[in-house]
This record gives sequence, C-alpha cells and structure tokens, in this order.
Amino acid sequence: MSVRNRRDFLKISGGALAASSLAGVPSFAQAGPVKVGVLASRSGVLGSIGECALVTTQWWADRVNASGGILGRKVELVVEEETNAKDTVERFRKLALRDNVEMIAGLISTGNGLSIGPVAEELKMIWVSWDATTQKDVTETIPNPKYAFRSTDNEVEGLMASLLTVKHFKGKIKTVANLGTDYSYGRNMWDTFMSMMKKYDMNVTPVADLWVKVGTTDLTSFVASLQQAKPDLIMSSLLFTDVFIFMKQANAAGLTKTSKLVMPAAGFQLNELKKEYTPEGMILGHNSMYFEQPNATPLLKEFVKFYRVKTNLFPHFEAERAYSAMESWKAGVEKAAKANGGKWPTKEEVSQAMEGITIQSLGGYFTWRPDHVPDCNYYMGLTTHKNPYDIVTIDPVQTLDTKEYQKPSGADFYKWIVEKKFKDL
Repeated sequence: MSVRNRRDFLKISGGALAASSLAGVPSFAQAGPVKVGVLASRSGVLGSIGECALVTTQWWADRVNASGGILGRKVELVVEEETNAKDTVERFRKLALRDNVEMIAGLISTGNGLSIGPVAEELKMIWVSWDATTQKDVTETIPNPKYAFRSTDNEVEGLMASLLTVKHFKGKIKTVANLGTDYSYGRNMWDTFMSMMKKYDMNVTPVADLWVKVGTTDLTSFVASLQQAKPDLIMSSLLFTDVFIFMKQANAAGLTKTSKLVMPAAGFQLNELKKEYTPEGMILGHNSMYFEQPNATPLLKEFVKFYRVKTNLFPHFEAERAYSAMESWKAGVEKAAKANGGKWPTKEEVSQAMEGITIQSLGGYFTWRPDHVPDCNYYMGLTTHKNPYDIVTIDPVQTLDTKEYQKPSGADFYKWIVEKKFKDL
C-alpha cells in the first residue's frame, strides 16, 4: 500500500479505532474475520464481466487486510454464482442466513436485481449492486430502500451517447438504425436515444429496428439487414460478446465504412475491440471507468498496473463498480462505528451511514444519494487508432458527471428529458 493510501486509510478509520479503545470494548479482531458475500457471474455471456469484478474485489480485500482490516477485522470473501433469478435468490438467502455475511455485493443482470432487491429488504441484508438496478423500464420499483444499494440508472449512458451524437454528427446524418440488446436495457437505450434526437431537432428517420437475443453468436443476418437499410448511423446497445462478433462481421461486409457507429456500453469489451476491425470515429462508452482516463489518480494507476500483470488484459468499468461497492460499505462501517462509540455497527446503522457518503473510487468520486442510487463520473469519446496497443482507445475523452446527466430521485425520466437543459459538451 502506498504511503498516501495508508494515510487515507488511517484518516478514515483512526477515529473509529480510537473510539473503540476509549469505550473499552474488546478488540474486533477477537471476533474473527468479517465475512462478505459476493454474487459473481463466472460463465456464459456475463463471465468475463463477472470475473473482472471478482478480481477487483479480491484486490480490494487484499489491500484492506494488508492495512489491518476493517476496524481490526480481516475481510473474508464468501463467493457464490450469479446465474438465473431463482438460483441467484437462493444463493443470496444462503449467504445471508447460513453464512452470516455482513453484506452482499454483486449482480450484473437487472432481471436479477429486480428479484434480489425485495429479498434484501425482507432479510434486512445490505446488498450493494455492481450493475443491476431495480428499475422496470425507467420506473424505480423500490423508491425508498433501506438495505438495497443499486447501480446508476440504465438510461444514463444512452443519454450521454445521444448528447455526443448531437455534438459530432448534427447535420451529418438523416437516417438511423437500432441494433439493440433484446431485453429492458437495450429498449431503454433506444427509447432514450430517439427521445434525445427529437429534443435536439436532429430530424432523423429510423430505417431499421433490430433486436439481438443475449447469447447470439451469428450476427450475419443483422449485418445484412443493416446493409440493406443503409443507415447514416447505427445506434447499438450491444455490450456482451456480441459486440466484437458484430464488429468483425460488419467490418468484413464494409458496413463500418458506410455507417457511423454509436456504442454507449461497448467498453465492456474493450480488450476485443481490435484496430483491425474497429473503426476510428465511433462513439464508444466506458461507463464509470476508463483505464486511461485523464488525470488518472494514483489509485487507478496502481489498479491498472496490477490488473495488467494479473490478467494480461485492460480492466473495464465493472472493476469500478466492484471497488465502489466494497469501499463505500467499508466507509459506512467506519462512519457508523465512530458514531456509536466504537461498537461494531448493526446493518441498519451501516446502511444509514452509507447514505450521502463519498469515496474515491477507480473512476474518480463515488457517492450514494439518499435513494441509494450512486452519482459518479462517466467516460465516453471517439475511437482512435493512435495508441501503442492493438485495441482502439478514445480521444478526446469526455468526462461526464451523473449529477448532471442522471434523473433526480422520483422524476419521470421522459418528462425530465424534455424539461432539462443539459450543459453543452
């Protein structure tokens, strides 16, 4: 651990440790390790995403333990698999009731989040999501949670990509096509995009509306349909392995030369976006962390170096989601302990302490709103081949703050879009 990070840790935790000593309570270390549950997808289309988050979580735990643990207690991870909703709920219950963990982090699928959110509230178990929301379309199903901490809203990156489309392509496109991920996320993204095109008088006409089922590995028919439609711009919410499959097939067919591309979440697959088939000038989103973000903090540089050595890959934004989940919970534990005289806090006390808390994460600042939805930075830009790697990067990097581009708690999203005056990018 660097001197700076160690000082940060001592600054945060020192007050709670001193309070514990003054209160005369036994050392927390005598209570044994603090068990933390993790629900990570490790196979299928979500496998590479879940593995990135899991590697990051272990890195976080190792750093915390090397610094003395949380209030003197070492962290012990208890890992279970995220699969379908039924089995994931059963594993969540197992972690909470049999393994007696202090909190549970994880989940990528919003479908699973919709199932887990009510269970977390029922069991009074802190759940800090990586990517899953509890939104049904753009409507929040748990507006006032006590124990569930969710991801940023699904539609945020679609809105940001739309603003960059206006900035870079207004007056240059007349027809658009959708190549969407066939579940709620993809539909939210396309609806957001078209709503923003209307708001900014882009005067574009949709000429294709295509939906790709999760797990599809042959996209030749979709490429053929897009070739026939000849759109000036393709807006695509693909974010799994279908991203680079599409890019390879679209490049082979010449589609990447005739249509502009907007891919708000394809940064998930940055390691497979090779220069040989990924064009320059595409709007590409990296969500809440970009490995080469401007003015990168020492924390991000340390993590990227570790991840490259560990995996020989570049980390994508699920790493930031995983780190933020754990670090914000840890900060909540320390804050709650300091407030209650140094005693190990209850889950309710920790949950309350997490509201409004701000930490330094891999993508910059990260803070929990009172409705348990986070604010953070997002990163997006135009792809370039001007780098020393075999993959595309983005330049310039547009850094956007969700405080400006995420709907307020309780707001009607589409009404908010119409009324909101967004800052120029």
